[in-house]
Amino acid sequence: MVVKNSAMTIDFLVAVLLLAVGVLELGPASAIHSVIGGAIGEQPLSKIAIHKVTLALNESASIKAYPLLLGLKGEDIQWVDVDLEHPEPSDNDWVGIFSPAKFNSSTCHYENDPKEQTPYICSAPIKYKYANHSNADYTKTGKASLKFQLINQRADFSFALFSGGLSDPKLVAVSNHISFANPKAPLYPRLAQGKAWNEMTVTWTSGYNIDEAVPFVEWGLKGHRQRRSPAGTLTFHQNSMCGSPARTVGWRDPGFIHTSFLKDLWPNFMYTYKTGHLLANGSYVWGKIYAFKSSPYPGQDSLQRVIIFGDMGKAERDGSNEYSDYQPGSLNTTDQLIKDLKNFDIVFHIGDITYANGYISQWDQFTSQVEPIASTVPYMIASGNHERDWPGTGSFYDVMDSGGECGVLAETMFYVPAENRAKFWYSTDYGMFHFCIADTEHDWREGSEQYMFLEKCLASADRQKQPWLIFAGHRVLGYSSDKWYGSEGSFEEPMGRESLQRLWQKYKVDIAFWGHVHNYERTCPIYQNQCVNSEKSHYSGIVNGTIHVVVGGAGSHLSAFSEVNTTWSLYKDFDFGFVKLTAFNHSSLLYEYKKSSDGKVYDSFTISRDYRDVLACVHDGCEATTLAS
Repeated sequence: MVVKNSAMTIDFLVAVLLLAVGVLELGPASAIHSVIGGAIGEQPLSKIAIHKVTLALNESASIKAYPLLLGLKGEDIQWVDVDLEHPEPSDNDWVGIFSPAKFNSSTCHYENDPKEQTPYICSAPIKYKYANHSNADYTKTGKASLKFQLINQRADFSFALFSGGLSDPKLVAVSNHISFANPKAPLYPRLAQGKAWNEMTVTWTSGYNIDEAVPFVEWGLKGHRQRRSPAGTLTFHQNSMCGSPARTVGWRDPGFIHTSFLKDLWPNFMYTYKTGHLLANGSYVWGKIYAFKSSPYPGQDSLQRVIIFGDMGKAERDGSNEYSDYQPGSLNTTDQLIKDLKNFDIVFHIGDITYANGYISQWDQFTSQVEPIASTVPYMIASGNHERDWPGTGSFYDVMDSGGECGVLAETMFYVPAENRAKFWYSTDYGMFHFCIADTEHDWREGSEQYMFLEKCLASADRQKQPWLIFAGHRVLGYSSDKWYGSEGSFEEPMGRESLQRLWQKYKVDIAFWGHVHNYERTCPIYQNQCVNSEKSHYSGIVNGTIHVVVGGAGSHLSAFSEVNTTWSLYKDFDFGFVKLTAFNHSSLLYEYKKSSDGKVYDSFTISRDYRDVLACVHDGCEATTLAS
């Protein structure tokens, strides 16, 4: 449908606007940011002042999208063409994609008193692009053709043409509706380690509730008879959100999130799987067929490879949402990992997952972006400030960085083997590696519930079987030469390492990984601000300090370094990248930092040692002894 005639009745204008969206009372969360590095981590959709939309319908303006039906061959991603005409074009004209294409504005949820305007617009678009994006002559001709990449998000889509820019939008025209052939299809599987080493979990998203279809996974050894395992189903609602924009303009129905537990896996075997739903009429809806390799037995001596990074976020391959200004590294990191998929076994994304910041539609888009990775190897996450923090909700920091999500999205969309996913700390094993994952958005200080867990996690590592002990969390509780940390004089998150460094030393943690600061930095083996080893590229012998690594440059805007040259910093890089660990055996570990732009190694070191080196007594690293005979 093409909207025309500015003299239409207000009732019809309301009907037209129902093709678009609802209202936001913009609060402080509309410009969510992190002060780390002095950069602003603004969610692009928050730039749109949806609550200010006015009507400027023009009978000579039009916008049309095609094809009308997507996914006819089972695709869950498809390119769409949008043709538009505007008799009064300007550089500020933009096109927003709305999904659902039509909904009732009476569902508006007001965070504060509603503004005195009618009709109301209740929701942000799921993405946007300026009309002149691919046509420099747009302001002369008033015509443009745009290409958008859409993913299946359980609802139909419409496109709206606005003038007035993002800060004062005026609705000019609304397009026809387009949709996927099966909007409810099971999509975007995410693997994760279960609570046992021989258990893999499969989490996916669909539009089917349990009263409509029964979810399950069909799986088995590759080439052998397949079995079926049931799946649990979770969702959440608008009133589960803690504030705006997640509770208002950013809200979008998340569909249903299913998790199945594949148990009693044989170590190091290839398994195939596919998600499925048994409908009430006896028919089946199937997802695609995927494969994964099961975890090695804890302590098993074999080649084992780990990827670690933080703060990747999502970006749009079609250039929407000003991607090049917001997260230029995200797609490069994703694509390098996809290219190298056969050469690593497990991924740890240590916080700041999507930067959705309360715009719920972005979680679907992120799970679509990482699907080639997360469907093939376990994709383990940690909680960051942009997942959890919201005032008055029990987070350790009284800031609005989650955009009102307060942890609900991360806890539901991804599985982690925590006893309580609202408390996002957990341990997991992968062969010769033992991982202790902290939740820096909850109290970690000595005496806290998390501190006690972390000590138990570190103490449980049998270093004869699992020599490589890795600690990870989002905010830097270790060491960072970040500009903001430097200005504070601590080179760490306030109160960061004061409690935990005694644990790292006592249990001889090899490497501690951090995100939050959007760059790369590696320290010497360090304890209490002092380098305990002068080597830079090869470490051997006793473990007398922990190497700290900031690897938060996977995608979001980069963070500047302090001008102070700290004595413990061995390598810094103001660029996007990630880390790969390769355990060759119980005595040899290779560490590599790779840039996202080319996948090449820019920093590396090796560790070689024997079990007796881990047992050796070091300062604050041994129990008290006596000379009793």
